[in-house]
Parts: sequence; structure tokens; C-alpha cells
Amino acid sequence: MTAVYRALLLCVPMVLFAGAGALYVPPVGQDSDEREVVLGSLPPLPAWAGESLPDFSGIRDTTERKVAFFSFLYPRIVLANSRILLEREYLESLKNKTGFSSKELKWLSDQATRLRINETNGSNAQLSLLKKRLDVIPPSLILAQAANESAWGTSRFATKGNNLFGQWCFTKGCGLVPLGRAQGATHEVARFSSPYASIRSYIQNLNRHPTYQQVREVRYQDRPSDKSLSGWKMAEGLRGYSERGEDYIKEIRAIIRHNNLEFYDKQFRSLLANQPPEHLRQIASADEAIALLPGGGGVTPVKR
Repeated sequence: MTAVYRALLLCVPMVLFAGAGALYVPPVGQDSDEREVVLGSLPPLPAWAGESLPDFSGIRDTTERKVAFFSFLYPRIVLANSRILLEREYLESLKNKTGFSSKELKWLSDQATRLRINETNGSNAQLSLLKKRLDVIPPSLILAQAANESAWGTSRFATKGNNLFGQWCFTKGCGLVPLGRAQGATHEVARFSSPYASIRSYIQNLNRHPTYQQVREVRYQDRPSDKSLSGWKMAEGLRGYSERGEDYIKEIRAIIRHNNLEFYDKQFRSLLANQPPEHLRQIASADEAIALLPGGGGVTPVKR
């Protein structure tokens, strides 16, 4: 890590959190589907999205390690969310159409399958549910859960499988066998090609699994009133993510609060504020991860 880059990372405001929390694998079945239902107009993923997780255990200073962890993940969260926003933009363009082309119906069908929506293809009911499920997750919530579930990027599942959220898979050889797996159990902890793929899969899980319906309800209620999406508030829907229930929610919220992670939510909003769609496409294909960091130079705004 260069001195300049280290200085940039340490500009990010952060308060120490007393403990990382134990890694917990969600009890519900989750898969490691890394596919994106790609729009023809969706920019290709930048090369840095495929990079593996750094060795955070090699950073001895606790504060510096945490800042490095958040600063590595935040651009990947922005990347994943920006691509979802482009998909939402396309969905919005379809809502007032009286008929759909075969290409549009194929996209709707693929998205509905991915997000587990069982409504007639092209129907108002399908479009309504897609609008509810095809949406972003605030960076603060993703960062807090990643820190908690991966022991700040140092767990075996994170370092060996780029898995930051303890997501399961059920095909032999699809991931890493948990050391404490119960006799007769067949699940593995999914292996991902990159941390970005893990983030994308995590967002997909929150967007489609019935266990996290309350996460989506909180988000959906804030959308029409133009409220800022709150990771702290949406954490209320994570009761089923851990057998610890309410205590788990309190722990995630504590990580958000003590590490000032809502700062990243504000940065994400400011990155998109009052910008045309072309700017969003630039964010979704940024050449360098550092360009998406707070204070990292940013993406050049598109002139109106």
C-alpha cells in the first residue's frame, strides 16, 4: 500500500468498533449464482471487479485495517449498485408501454426468474414486484454485514473463497466445507471468483429471498417519499439472517454506528445527485476502483 493511497484511505472518517462479531452462516439455503441478467446497453464490468481479496491480516494497525477493508469494498458496492440502477432505469422505461418486444419480454422473464417472481410475464403485477425487488442495498448495511460475517476479511471463507457473507451452496465441490458441519449435512460455503461476485450475490439474496421481505418493505416504503435509504433502518429486516435474531440486528447496527458507515451512504448519494443517466454508466464502468472512493478523484460529471 503506497503512502499516498494509505493517506487517502485514512481520510475516510471512522470510529473503532469494539469487536468484529463471530462469523455466522445463514440457516436458509442460498446459492452462489453469480450471473447478471445483462442488458445490451449495460457496460462491461471493469477489470478490477475481478480482483481477489487482499490480505487484511497483514495490516497490523486495527484502524488502518478497518479503513482498508471498507475502502476496498466500497467501490465494488458502488459498482454493483450502479448496475442495478441502470437495470431499474430500463425497467422504468417499460412501465408505460402497452406492448413489449420479444427482447423486452425475454429480459423481464430472466429478471423475474432471477428474483423469484411468479407472475405472468409482462403483467402489471410482475412489473410492480420487479420494481420492489430490483433495487440497491445501502453501502452501510453491506459493509457492516461483510465486516461481521467475514471477520473483517480474515475468515477462511473470505480468504479462500472470496465469500464475505457466509452464503451457502448445495452442490458437492461448489465451495468450502465448514469445519464444524453437522453429520449428514451436505451444504458448503460458496466459493466466488471475486469479492464483487460475493457482493452481487448477497444483494440478490436480500432482493429475492422470502426471509428478507422486511428489508425490501422498509426500502420500498422510503422510495415514494423520497427518503434516503438507510442501512441502519433496513437492518430491521435481518432477523432471519442469524439464529441470534434481535441481538444480531443490534450488532449490525452497532457496527454501522460506531464505524460511521452512514458516511458511505451519503457519499453514494452525492455521487449520483443531479446527474444524467450517462454519468451512471460511467460509474458502472469506472476504469479504476480508486475513482469511486470518497476523495478519490471521482468520475468526471457528464455535461448536460
